[in-house]
Amino acid sequence: MDRIFIQGLTTMAQIGVYDWEQQIQQKIVFDLELAWDSRQAAKTDDVQYCLNYAEVSEAVIHFAQSRPFLLIERLANEVANMLMQDFHIPWLRLKLHKPNAVPEAESVGILIERGHLVN
Repeated sequence: MDRIFIQGLTTMAQIGVYDWEQQIQQKIVFDLELAWDSRQAAKTDDVQYCLNYAEVSEAVIHFAQSRPFLLIERLANEVANMLMQDFHIPWLRLKLHKPNAVPEAESVGILIERGHLVN
């Protein structure tokens, strides 16, 4: 199975457990790997057989901005579920960064993997 990737997808979201975090927007960054069989797209040179990374990116940004979240764990898992369901993705790896959440660290976050890779 091939993998489409989207790296450094950045948006602003209302996320955090502290009261002050629920009053502001904070930068979050997604790195995505999405399993997709690209053979038909390569054979036909036709975009209809591609996993449209622009549509995937828009869906992730819209979802992250759609409501407040307390935990990055919740946001990451819900985005993964949405992508797998809406885009029929059999496997994905999603890394969600929350830059500057810890002053001494460039970024903190979570890396999740869902589904099964098939050949």
